[in-house]
Amino acid sequence: MFKFSKNSENNRSGVSDNLIKVGDLALSISPIDFGYSSGLRTDEEQHVMFLDGHSMLDGYNKKSKHQADETGNAKALDFYAFVNGKVSYKTEHLNVVVAAHLQAASLLGVKLKSGMFFKPFKRHNGNDFKSGWDYPHIEEAE
Repeated sequence: MFKFSKNSENNRSGVSDNLIKVGDLALSISPIDFGYSSGLRTDEEQHVMFLDGHSMLDGYNKKSKHQADETGNAKALDFYAFVNGKVSYKTEHLNVVVAAHLQAASLLGVKLKSGMFFKPFKRHNGNDFKSGWDYPHIEEAE
């Protein structure tokens, strides 16, 4: 059985209890190890993501699910696969991690969306977003 690293645990801090439960169950059922690279973001951190072209949401006028809601928690996590001792963003690895999260959410009765199903978007500077979608991202659905 896999275990979250201290970095992943720290990156889950400030995230909703539902996402924590989904992540815990997903890790227990996933055949591929994974971790979390981002959870709760400040307005400023989200704005930097926007300025760098990694988000369509500027953190001020348009809020991200990575920012605290009225409960003080974020409702999004970004993840990576961990294969053979290395971080992996290969599609075949991310597919397995996404499937584990979606299965866990279904078992727990939590509505979840995956960035793999988001529409491609253009960066605010007009260039196409490199990957076309926000694959290593999950968020609670409304």
